[in-house]
Amino acid sequence: MHTRESVLGEADLALIHALQIAPRASWTQLSGVLAVSPDTLARRWETLTTGGYAWSSLLTARRGAESTLYAWVELECAAGATEATALALAEDPHSLGVHQVTGDADLVLLVDCPDLRALDGYLTGRVRRLPGVLRARTQVVTQMHNRPYRSRIEQLTPGQVQHLAEITGGDRRTRATPRAYPVVVTELDRRIVAELAGDARRSAAELARQCGTSESTVRRRLDALGTSGACHHHCLPAPRFSGRPVWARVTAVVPPLDVAECVASLSRLRHTRVVTSVTGPHNLALALWLRTVEELDAVTAGLVRAAPSLRITGTAVSLRTHKIGAQVIGADGRRTHHVRPATDS
Repeated sequence: MHTRESVLGEADLALIHALQIAPRASWTQLSGVLAVSPDTLARRWETLTTGGYAWSSLLTARRGAESTLYAWVELECAAGATEATALALAEDPHSLGVHQVTGDADLVLLVDCPDLRALDGYLTGRVRRLPGVLRARTQVVTQMHNRPYRSRIEQLTPGQVQHLAEITGGDRRTRATPRAYPVVVTELDRRIVAELAGDARRSAAELARQCGTSESTVRRRLDALGTSGACHHHCLPAPRFSGRPVWARVTAVVPPLDVAECVASLSRLRHTRVVTSVTGPHNLALALWLRTVEELDAVTAGLVRAAPSLRITGTAVSLRTHKIGAQVIGADGRRTHHVRPATDS
């Protein structure tokens, strides 16, 4: 069963791929790689973003000196209450993913909080108090093995990728040597990232005005956040129009001594977007984007071939995705708006 309604054009995907590599490259720099005029690129991106077909966003991966705590939350909802519950949770700053799924749960969430205490407060004070929620099961992410909601469009040629990296410096976050002492995320940093959650291409001048600081400070803080891994950028097409519209979650068990090798193998696969170690009855949870529902069987078989010690314990596919990162997705599959991330430390 195909759920894809349409696919973005090759020129659109090439532009998105270029922005994945160099998120804040100028239109003039991108023009030299894509062989399209800067004005045309700017108009195309405006069409994609205002239409809800694509977005560029920045999210923090660190609060203060500590890494963000992630968790998967499975919810069982009262009859007829699933959609209303999903819509409510999609507006929460702490929710980074809201998926209406098949299987034992009705909703699967990916949430982030500063620490375990804050996670407990969010679950107890917000999630479990929603009238439609009957039961909630939480699996804390003990390690996020790759960036959430990364994309692998790979539309540009190797020559174009190299050219883009040469003229812009590329995505230095992926090539920088980790710092011995991670950068401390400040209140100003959190304000800058919050401003970029909806549009990561906002100018340094605009950010400086919004945050009450100088352009040079904005550029310096963005560079420090990026090279330290304290934030992560994601430029994505709306899944329904990307050619991979089906979100799936796979849970699995791997012997503890095999986890590192297994994760390395799984992370190289095209389909895997999020790979996490978790607490609970299984120790791995993966999120995938597929072309069709039928593809799930072949993909899970491929996971086992890539990591023979992997034992799959469960699968679920999304009937509807309500939120990706900070972006809220409408019933038609297009982005409607973004939710400013939580800035609590």
